[in-house]
Amino acid sequence: MVEAWYMDESAEDQRAPHRLRPNRAVSLEQLRHLGVVYRRLDADNYETDPCLKEIRRAENYSWMDIITICKDKLPNYEEKIKTFYEEHLHLDDEIRYILDGSGYFDVRDKDDKWIRISMEKGDMITLPAGIYHRFTLDENNYVKAMRLFVGEPVWTPYNRPADDFPARKQYLKFLAEEAQ
Repeated sequence: MVEAWYMDESAEDQRAPHRLRPNRAVSLEQLRHLGVVYRRLDADNYETDPCLKEIRRAENYSWMDIITICKDKLPNYEEKIKTFYEEHLHLDDEIRYILDGSGYFDVRDKDDKWIRISMEKGDMITLPAGIYHRFTLDENNYVKAMRLFVGEPVWTPYNRPADDFPARKQYLKFLAEEAQ
């Protein structure tokens, strides 16, 4: 089951948990108010899972691939890890389904504070277009994830500041409506 918390400001290894002391947990409900959608699926049977098939049909996720992030499998590993950890947004939703291993997605809350979302095997997350976020491996240094897209994949990250994009403006409008 996914776990999320507010992050400390420590400059230690990005792969560390970075929990505040005392811990400030973040609920699935709080994540939903940020537009983040979480699902738990059967990663052992992802190739035949009817739940995944239905999600893909309902959300029109017509394109997918599988990426393995570890030193032995990912070309330009060190460069990619740095790129993934730069704060950015996308113009489309980012959908990731963890098939094996673990890692962290960090998202900004409405007050611009970092929330760390711990992802492990069986966790699926949808980050809405326009949300500032980043990804890192945890201390296990390994994750295998399915990437899902509506139509052809668009990989372009827009590093912060990127507030002039329509996707960001739409996301800020969503946050304002959620606050009412």
